[in-house]
Amino acid sequence: MNLKDIKNQFPIFKSNKNLIYFDTANSAQKPKQVIDALENFYKNHYANIGRAVYGLAARATADFESTRETIKEFVNGTEGEIVFTKNSTESLNLVAHCFGKFLKEGDEIILTEAEHHSNYVPWHF
Repeated sequence: MNLKDIKNQFPIFKSNKNLIYFDTANSAQKPKQVIDALENFYKNHYANIGRAVYGLAARATADFESTRETIKEFVNGTEGEIVFTKNSTESLNLVAHCFGKFLKEGDEIILTEAEHHSNYVPWHF
């Protein structure tokens, strides 16, 4: 598969041929397969995940956990290592909050001026 084949899977590039999109840490463009799956979920299966036992909610929860399992296998991880967050900012805050508990006087976090703001701010508190 070449770059053109990959770009063809993303509807955004059909109307924006020269688009170069670098804001994926915040909100990534989606390939058609993902858009179709989300549309199907929202139209036919949407329910709260992990909060109820009625049919739609049970299926939504099962689908959610199945996705976690697929990712776990793909990255050769463990169940406790796969965490879903809203975006990179939330993920980086989670890492900083959890890891920060183990920092001691004299420990250093090395960042560059090129860091995204969401990876810069949490380490200063």
